[in-house]
Amino acid sequence: MAKLIKIHPDGRRELKEQGGRIESIAWNEDGTFKEVVGSAPTIGCSMLVGSITARSYSDQDYWLTTKVTEVLEEKWTEDGLLYLVRFRTENSEYVIEA
Repeated sequence: MAKLIKIHPDGRRELKEQGGRIESIAWNEDGTFKEVVGSAPTIGCSMLVGSITARSYSDQDYWLTTKVTEVLEEKWTEDGLLYLVRFRTENSEYVIEA
């Protein structure tokens, strides 16, 4: 299960969402959904992290970031699996921990 954590300018970490759904979302020029391009942060795409299925009566089932502008750090397991990625969006900095 992945965790999306917002890194505030003062260094404080805030859990925004967690779940098995991790998608990099591409947008059309008019701002409408285009496609899912993968599960790692991709420059120009938004990241969606959350529940694969809707939670019972939850106010929020996922968190969608603004577009990724920079990937700052990636850490991989020996098996080649991504387990941590730190990135910036148009207005925030995040870490996804798997």
